[in-house]
Amino acid sequence: MIRVGVLDSGIAADVGAPVLARARFDTAGGAQASAEASLDRPGHGTQVATIIARAAPACGLLDARVFGARLRCSAEQVAAGIDWLCEAGARLVNMSFGLAEDRAVLGDACRRAAARGVVLVASAPARGAAVFPASYPGVIRATGDARCAPGQISFLDTGQADFGAHVRAPDGLTAGASIGCAHVSAALAAMLCAHPGWDAEQLRAELIRIASHRGPERRV
Repeated sequence: MIRVGVLDSGIAADVGAPVLARARFDTAGGAQASAEASLDRPGHGTQVATIIARAAPACGLLDARVFGARLRCSAEQVAAGIDWLCEAGARLVNMSFGLAEDRAVLGDACRRAAARGVVLVASAPARGAAVFPASYPGVIRATGDARCAPGQISFLDTGQADFGAHVRAPDGLTAGASIGCAHVSAALAAMLCAHPGWDAEQLRAELIRIASHRGPERRV
């Protein structure tokens, strides 16, 4: 079973794929494993997990909760979450958020994950300043693209993002770059379930091949 890590606010409902392991991370990056369902006060992680599960119901989810009531976390929390997900056997990690500052602890965690063959996907704005971990080498930068219907991918190949996807979550309310990121991860998860031996470069090439749109949504 392909294991997909959801580094977010938790998974608080049955989303259509099993949650194989859970842990939450405090502000200093400490981890606390849990067998109980996440609280997910913002609801964001549950929406992200639902998107992935609908595209790849045969995968197993790993719930790494770094957000509490607000969608804010530290680089240390994210780094600890990445390391835990790698140890838990994640092949793919979705990070539907971006931090403004480049922090060594986070960059190092991403490099360790990439060295193990873990595919990292992180959200980035379609325009504006760089965010992390999306801006680290090897991380797939994903955003929302209003041109994309559910299930469609765009190959943007811009200074801000590599790929775009549908901007809305299943609840019809949550939208934006973070949701586009989840849809890109969902497509990758489905590919991995069908082709377990594919590496990051093969997955990236397949995303480009199936892209419904090429180039940025808006040219400036």
